Amino acid sequence: MKLLVAFFKLIRWPNLFFIALTQCLFFFCVFERMMQVALNYQAHVLFYLLVTASVFISAAGYIINDYFDRSIDAVNKPQKLVIDRVIKRRWAIVWHWILSGAGILISLYVSYRIRSWVIGPANIVAVLLLWFYSTTFKKKLLSGNIIIAALTAWVLVVVYFFCGSHISFWHVNTVSTGARFFKFTVLYAGFAFIVSLIREVVKDMEDMDGDAKYGCKTMPIVWGVPTSKVFTAVWLVVCISALAIVQLYAWQLGYRVTCIYTTVLVILPLIYILRNLHKATTPAHYHQLSTNIKLVMLAGILSMLFFIF
Repeated sequence: MKLLVAFFKLIRWPNLFFIALTQCLFFFCVFERMMQVALNYQAHVLFYLLVTASVFISAAGYIINDYFDRSIDAVNKPQKLVIDRVIKRRWAIVWHWILSGAGILISLYVSYRIRSWVIGPANIVAVLLLWFYSTTFKKKLLSGNIIIAALTAWVLVVVYFFCGSHISFWHVNTVSTGARFFKFTVLYAGFAFIVSLIREVVKDMEDMDGDAKYGCKTMPIVWGVPTSKVFTAVWLVVCISALAIVQLYAWQLGYRVTCIYTTVLVILPLIYILRNLHKATTPAHYHQLSTNIKLVMLAGILSMLFFIF
């Protein structure tokens, strides 16, 4: 039982649930409602396989990250260590390859079935990026942050490639509706990219001690904390401003409840995070900011539920 609990802790099961929830909401609440069509059983089975592939690849990414970060995590998060404490390193790497391989095979099968040659190869690239992120890019200035932000956005973009760019395969031929779906893909994926980038930099500020000890060249170490705060603040302002503009446009179209929800649970919390970013000085402060950013991302994703109404 202890081993099972440790394994689910290692693969970050709450994050995997969040990934699956995001893709399901985007497919069922945005795509199907926007297209005003319920797809057949075959389409749903293939979609669930796509979600499974995303979860497997992400789980493998978390494992390999902890595998290579064992020494750094012993300084930054000693209470959260799993590898070598409960799960042996050789079993961690075995599970990484099993989950990565399964995720790639499922992705290639889905690509073949829907006649799309983007999803399979792109998920292979995602597996490689997660590997090289853990071995190299995580320790480099900005490159690791951008990779994780891009992969976070890919969680949504892959659903677009599954259904949005192949609408004719599902026998839906509404060009204007397809264009609207593309716009919402850009909106949600852009939101996921920016918020994830912000959170990654905040996490780097939280983990400075361990990162510096093992020669990492993250932004707070290379540029300093004040500059990192300015970088983060700029992106927060960009995100807040973009969301405010979108809400003004949505208000004019009559989406009042959605606008109120987004303002209260996304925009105002981002302003609160921006305000507290300036005051943050300790790892505990940055950890709280990171948690708040994650909750904002969850609130943003849950806004997809409004497409049902």
